[in-house]
Amino acid sequence: MGHRGERASCLPLLLLLVLLAFCRGRIVRVPKGPLIRVVGTEVAIPCSVSDYDGPSEQNFDWEFSRDTDFVRIVSTWDSTFTSEEYQKRVGRGDIKLRRSSNDAVELVIRNIQPADQGRYKCSTPSTDATVQGNYDAEVQVKVISDGLSVSGSKARSSASLRLSEGDSFKLRCSAATTSPEHTHLHVTWQARSGSSWRDILSLTHEGKFQPGPGYEERYRSGDVRLDTGANDTYGLSVSQASSADGGTYRCLVSEWVRGADGSWQKIQEKSVEIATVSVQRTALDVVISTSNVSVTERDSLDLTCNITTDRSGIFQAEVMWYFSVSPDDTLSDAQLLLSMDHDSVVSDSTLISLSHVDRNSYRLLVRDVDVEDSGYYFCEAAIWVPLHNGSWHKVVERTSAPVSVVVTALEPDYDVFLNASRTPKFSDDPTELNCRITNVQDTEANIRFTVSWYYREHLPGDDVVAQELLASMDADWTLLPGDRGRERIQNGEIIFSKKSADTFSLRIQWTSESDRGDYFCVISAWSRHRNNSWVKSKDVTSAPVNIFWATQDYALTVEAVKLKPFFVAGHTFEMTCKVSSKNIKTPRYSVLITAEKPLADQSSPNGTTRIISLSQDSVVRLEDWTDQTRVDGVVLEKVQENEFRYRMYQTQISDAGLYRCVVTAWSPGGGGMWREAVNGLSNPIQIDFQTSGPVFNVSVHSDSPTIYQGEVADMLCIITMEGMPLEPDDMSFDVSWFAVRSFALDREPILLASLDRRGIVSQSRRNGSSDLSVERISPLEFRLRVHGCEDHDFGNHYCVVTPWVRSATGVWQREPDIRAKPIFLSVKMDVLNAFKYPLLIGIGLATAIGLLSCLIGYCTSRWCCKKEVQETRRERRRLMSMEMD
Repeated sequence: MGHRGERASCLPLLLLLVLLAFCRGRIVRVPKGPLIRVVGTEVAIPCSVSDYDGPSEQNFDWEFSRDTDFVRIVSTWDSTFTSEEYQKRVGRGDIKLRRSSNDAVELVIRNIQPADQGRYKCSTPSTDATVQGNYDAEVQVKVISDGLSVSGSKARSSASLRLSEGDSFKLRCSAATTSPEHTHLHVTWQARSGSSWRDILSLTHEGKFQPGPGYEERYRSGDVRLDTGANDTYGLSVSQASSADGGTYRCLVSEWVRGADGSWQKIQEKSVEIATVSVQRTALDVVISTSNVSVTERDSLDLTCNITTDRSGIFQAEVMWYFSVSPDDTLSDAQLLLSMDHDSVVSDSTLISLSHVDRNSYRLLVRDVDVEDSGYYFCEAAIWVPLHNGSWHKVVERTSAPVSVVVTALEPDYDVFLNASRTPKFSDDPTELNCRITNVQDTEANIRFTVSWYYREHLPGDDVVAQELLASMDADWTLLPGDRGRERIQNGEIIFSKKSADTFSLRIQWTSESDRGDYFCVISAWSRHRNNSWVKSKDVTSAPVNIFWATQDYALTVEAVKLKPFFVAGHTFEMTCKVSSKNIKTPRYSVLITAEKPLADQSSPNGTTRIISLSQDSVVRLEDWTDQTRVDGVVLEKVQENEFRYRMYQTQISDAGLYRCVVTAWSPGGGGMWREAVNGLSNPIQIDFQTSGPVFNVSVHSDSPTIYQGEVADMLCIITMEGMPLEPDDMSFDVSWFAVRSFALDREPILLASLDRRGIVSQSRRNGSSDLSVERISPLEFRLRVHGCEDHDFGNHYCVVTPWVRSATGVWQREPDIRAKPIFLSVKMDVLNAFKYPLLIGIGLATAIGLLSCLIGYCTSRWCCKKEVQETRRERRRLMSMEMD
């Protein structure tokens, strides 16, 4: 009986949970009270509504009560809602509503007073089909007196501070509150050097120190501190002040109280300016006494760095010498030679020394200089001052202007002579040039020579043309090709070689017209230095040699002829291209057919479409012809050596435009390769169709754009026709359905399914369990069905229709694509159906387990726990008669 009573008591609770699972209603929310606010401040009380039906933008009414009756304050939709006692404050804007979203507003009260203390009720008019949930909510507002006081230091001298860079300073402010509530103070030190304040360091209302942006490292190192003292004082200590620390400093104090929901709320904020701090930068001038220097190889380089500063008191200088190849290199790119720190400790070096000549002069001495020591030298100096804790701090750092040092090497003496051993008389003849070193004198054993070859186009007159590098050699005689002719060098058409110790050769296997011009060579002498590296010491340039032969200019003429003077859509378009050339030896031609479409049908950015081409080897290739249904619809063939014919079968209206032949003449080059000689363009041939067919329009319709999960969504693509009517057998349509999975059309559309004019259905791959079906229900109506809709099937849906019209000749013509205006499909969750089967399964399982438990208990008690009871055997004795006794 006890178990049966527990089951009976759980049944109402189970029913209540089931009802709560199926119930859904409007919820109006305001902050959990009471809200504590300070008199004279601005108060914003938020109110939001959720789980509602009807329009997305909801209206709100606000009322106020001190005791029991509520007085109307303001409404978002009724201008006559305000009671008489609040009309002046609402009219002045002291009380207003500020909408933050469609389902949320804020009641803003400026300069709140103790009379505003009480209960505030937020109500929302019903827009729901059924009355469920709550339609108003109340919050208690408590107005307390202003007990926060903030003041600066009493010392007048602290109003303005003048410091030197690297000094320290301290600022103080007092902050206290007499609020009747348990409030916490949040103290922030701020500085302003322009128009905006920046946070330095804060002591939050939770008792945590929080450095501002850019002050984290200085806070961790202890350079910026916030100290608390007696009489509610808060001090800011700044060490190692820099010029960026200059500006106006203020103390910003805010008062916080913990709300009923446990969160912290700021109820007021006050600030006071404490002082104006100016930081004087330390002047430091660093100059190298010597200007540009020229030193002979193996001599010594002597440079002196002089520093000048206006710093007084105790300080030490740090000096570092740098070397760089370029005067524009930064310190990170330059090489550190030697350094002397503020303790006069000099880093170690073998050939370089650094000495302190006097208080302001530091000498760098480089012995046994080499050519690789040529470059730019500069010194960097820094001023260090002692701190109160005994450490040193760098206050200023400057770098001198670089000094150019040129180390002159002992150059060898030699001449260079360039001659042509073979010159071309015609195109594709070989050319060979020899660059020879002559009159070599005063050369050491550690000298080697390399060559660089240059080309310069030969122009008549005084026109200047930049030279182009063909190839060069480094110190290890490794060939480095230039940009000009790199591919020909890799293919072996241009060969560079060293015939002997003093002769370098350049050979062009097949000389072309583009190779005509001036050639010259540069012989470079390289010297081996003490670190076994090779450094270029001298360049000698030869006189140029001109390679030239007389030629006649190429000429190419292309004429296009339309074979049929008139044709209509569906017929075959045919034209021929005749080519004639001059001054080209045994030419071959490659042909390209192009089309210039109208502005509305341009498939390429420049308006020209490449259709089909025929190479000089008679290889046909489709270029930009992408119509898969007409792959064999264009043909380009060679009729004669100088005549080509182009055909386009079953022409469409979209084929209208200007057609041309682009011909390139090729002549045989060296190595069996063909080279391009000249290009030609034919006159245009126009294809134009005069049509006056029907005009199609497309729209999408759905009887139920809002459905529940698991239902079927029906959408119709309806085609309407204007103008000339057509028989159903003379028109056909390709229909494609697309979806954009967003409320706005700001994403890429997704292809759902398509139905071509032959009735073939194609579907894209889907991730969910829902399915699609596309069908034609009438000649001008097509239907898309989404079976078993899921939440990801929502979005904007539209169809794209491609009409096909049969012409009078029986040829199908493709019309431009038409896109319908999208409709939005909304998928909602059916709470009843979602929980029906889980509840039924749960009840069924609970019943089965209960019955099984009863059966097990009965069987256990019936057979397993049965005990046999043996009765006591009683003897049967006959009573004896009293008479016998």
